[in-house]
Amino acid sequence: MRLSPSQRAFILLGFICLSLLPGLISTAKAQTNQARKQVIVRNTKPVGFKDNAARGTSKSNSLNPALFQRKDPSEVDLDSASNLDYRISQGCLRRNFNEDNLPASVGIDNRQFSEFFKAQTKTFFDRMRGDCIPYAVAFGSRNRFDSLSIMNGPLQDSKTEVWTFTPSAFGGFLIQQDYLKNESKNLTELRIPLRDVLYDPRKVGNILPVELVWELNSLIKQIYPEENSALENTNSIVRLIVDFGDRERWAQIWATEIIDPSNKEVFASAYWVDRNEIPGGFFTGSGESLERSFWTNPLSYRRISRGVGSVRASSKRPSAANAQTAPPKQRYRTHMGIDYAAPVGTPIFSVANGKVVHLGYSGAFGNLIILEHPGNYHTYYAHLSNYNVELVVGNEVRRGFEIGYVGSTGRSTGPHLHFELRKNGVYVDPYGLKTQLDLWSMGSNESGQLTREILLLGSPIKSN
Repeated sequence: MRLSPSQRAFILLGFICLSLLPGLISTAKAQTNQARKQVIVRNTKPVGFKDNAARGTSKSNSLNPALFQRKDPSEVDLDSASNLDYRISQGCLRRNFNEDNLPASVGIDNRQFSEFFKAQTKTFFDRMRGDCIPYAVAFGSRNRFDSLSIMNGPLQDSKTEVWTFTPSAFGGFLIQQDYLKNESKNLTELRIPLRDVLYDPRKVGNILPVELVWELNSLIKQIYPEENSALENTNSIVRLIVDFGDRERWAQIWATEIIDPSNKEVFASAYWVDRNEIPGGFFTGSGESLERSFWTNPLSYRRISRGVGSVRASSKRPSAANAQTAPPKQRYRTHMGIDYAAPVGTPIFSVANGKVVHLGYSGAFGNLIILEHPGNYHTYYAHLSNYNVELVVGNEVRRGFEIGYVGSTGRSTGPHLHFELRKNGVYVDPYGLKTQLDLWSMGSNESGQLTREILLLGSPIKSN
């Protein structure tokens, strides 16, 4: 059969397309992979979690049996050696000719320390500026001296320095010298209207990393002074000292204050204390810990419907045929954890920095996330409707990161979050009056960090 010139041209064009097709496919794949890589590279802003699982093989679900074992509460000691009677006083002492007697003037009754202080501060007072000496002093149980920080005047600039004195574990005392010019390299001061922090998280989210919005809102609600319940209707502001972080470290709020800008009065304040063996925590300017509330506040909206205790093992009612017979003795099972009633889809936040060790469906828990925290602590978030799609087992998440959403999966009678706190695998009632964890008090070797931050990062302290 003879082909016309147009038919021969059409067939030749077909052969050319078939020969080019593999190259076109490989080019398309390369462009797709390149686009995917570009999306990952552009995502450099801290987002509250680190994808450690991407560095190796990992499954989206962990079935570690040890995470679900019920242990005897006698196996864990909830009494810690931390300081339960911790308190701080601060002020700005008027200067006089006996500045080396400052320890006694602020309530430190320790002759050995007074002699040490006098010998070490001769050059410090030569660099004083202003008419008073800012100080923050901390005491432990039985009025034990824990730390003393002093600043070379009420001015905060490149010449500001703070000396912090703490008892040494080996006897004697230690001195740490800090300079504001060094401390402020990674820090930014922000001022946000109080009403926005309390009622308009979207405005706050335009200023802060998203993982800090929940933390700031929770923090301000704790330190908000009840005797000034109308502050949000004034021009009061929230002053923040923030480290926005980078790819190697979390964004962090280091100090916050509620201030009246007209007279610069500080109504309340809180400071972050970093710790090595356990998660860090917030403390007020008077030394009160705020951590118990953080570790029991996984929702932006919450209502406690049931605490740790006993619940019915079955909700079945007797049938009509058996209505005349005596009802069987009701059986109860122990309910470990706190139930927070909330609508389906309500965001759930990690209560502390940690690592995802379980993510998936687990029997009565339904959809469950388990986070592991330093100090042998775990937190459980159960009955979820869904998870944050970015999470897999192995991710490190920051406090305040949105990890999932309220649901009613598993053994659930309605939408709520079932939340548990465990230490060494043992259930802990965070609302128990006798429950005291090392998370919620000041350690004996941590006090100096708080007193120095009060002076370095807080507003200038007014004269006594």
